[in-house]
Amino acid sequence: MLRKLASGDKDDVEEDGEVAGDDTYMKFWNEFGRSIKMGVMEDAPNRAKLAKLLRFKTSKEETLTSLEAYVERMPEWQKVIYFLAGESEEAVKKSPFLEAALKKGAEVLYLTEPIDEYVMQHLGDFDGTKFQSLAKEGVKFGDEDEEITKKRTKLYKESFKPLTEFLKTLFAGKVSKVTVSQRVETSPAVVVTSMYGQSANMERIMKAQTFANNDRMREMGSQKTLELNPRHPIVIELNSLVQESPDDQGTTDLAWLLFDTSLVSSGFVQEDPDEFSDRMYRTIGTALNVKSMDLAPELEVELDEPDDDADADAEDGDSEL
Repeated sequence: MLRKLASGDKDDVEEDGEVAGDDTYMKFWNEFGRSIKMGVMEDAPNRAKLAKLLRFKTSKEETLTSLEAYVERMPEWQKVIYFLAGESEEAVKKSPFLEAALKKGAEVLYLTEPIDEYVMQHLGDFDGTKFQSLAKEGVKFGDEDEEITKKRTKLYKESFKPLTEFLKTLFAGKVSKVTVSQRVETSPAVVVTSMYGQSANMERIMKAQTFANNDRMREMGSQKTLELNPRHPIVIELNSLVQESPDDQGTTDLAWLLFDTSLVSSGFVQEDPDEFSDRMYRTIGTALNVKSMDLAPELEVELDEPDDDADADAEDGDSEL
């Protein structure tokens, strides 16, 4: 019945004579969609059937779409189903992880409910087409010439080796790797997780749980990878600065600010706001040409001399009352 309702089967006619089409199924989905998602996670024998009932927002469709329709729209070069999870649709649309996919015309599933990423983990694939999170490392697009991409990546790695080594040492304990990436378009850098690690969205969900394990959270935090955009002017200038003055406090602060900004834009929470604030204030001070961060002395305040005539008038007034 649900399959007929979802597909709008012309043979499935309701008692009032109306055909059970997609509009009717959308009413059902809005009420029981999360139950279907729970079924995908818990009912393994019927998982493949339930997967066809799922509906998601995408980067190309204004209305909810099925995975079956998504696969039918995939270009020939696309081999996987791309998705990106976030706190809301607006947050997902602003994510730097979408940049390359949208430029190449790849459709991306928007996962905006806490349960959605769990569903993807249990599904693994849809009718043989695997899922790929854009927030994790190893993202590839099938329209690329692998030989050219490989050679270009090698040249970028050699050119930016001073910067990647400097940042890996500086961010020890914060990230496991610092690499040069060609999947970032306009942002200077992004922070991704390993293929089997927890995305920023999953970290946010797990931290909100009642029995969240802080030690486990810190362990996951060190498994991040910082991917640099080798074409961005900030990254290019920072690479030069690292070679010219690696021990300068300004160089260190700029490197940290690049990491802090990319961490937040990638959906992660700033773990040490106090140190972030100190670095930001030092950077502001440098931009304003402030020589010292020591506080200026307090202003001297001179007290007015007492007015004897005014005091006498006040006393007279009090006695008259």
